[in-house]
Amino acid sequence: MNQAALNFGMGGHQNAGNGEAVWLTPPALIRALGPFDLDPCFSEPRPWATAATHYGPDAAGGLGGLHAPWNGFVWCNPPYDQFFGLWLDRCADHGNALALVFARTETVEFHRTVWRRADAVFFFEGRLTFHHPSGQKASANGGAPSVLVAYGSEAIRRIDAAKLRGQLIRLDRATVPA
Repeated sequence: MNQAALNFGMGGHQNAGNGEAVWLTPPALIRALGPFDLDPCFSEPRPWATAATHYGPDAAGGLGGLHAPWNGFVWCNPPYDQFFGLWLDRCADHGNALALVFARTETVEFHRTVWRRADAVFFFEGRLTFHHPSGQKASANGGAPSVLVAYGSEAIRRIDAAKLRGQLIRLDRATVPA
């Protein structure tokens, strides 16, 4: 695997932000897909809850909840950096999670952690607008298309039930080369 590709984070192609590292999931999306038992990579401040339990960036030695115990149905909006593949690996290993990432479908990590390990993907119609740590909605969209990645049947059921605008695609991993 190309090491340079692994070190290139999800947000590396373009940055529509103003230098902030923390972008919060729109609360309406959390309400539509929830409730969640765990959000293992939530950053402070937290103007609204995303799950019953939250792990901040200092949990388990600095990578938030990446190495802490996971239980129940998990919401994962990981940092869009060089470690995003580790978060998606953990979602796949847990098998009961929804992840929100940029739809960088051509990247090595997307192929490895989504196409080869997820049960479904949901492509939004249009782009999401995230929120600042204050809770205020950003003035522009995220700058790239986002995708929900479903790991497990409950994640697929939640996407179906949410009636979001976009397209759900169930994946047959048996047809994807390793």
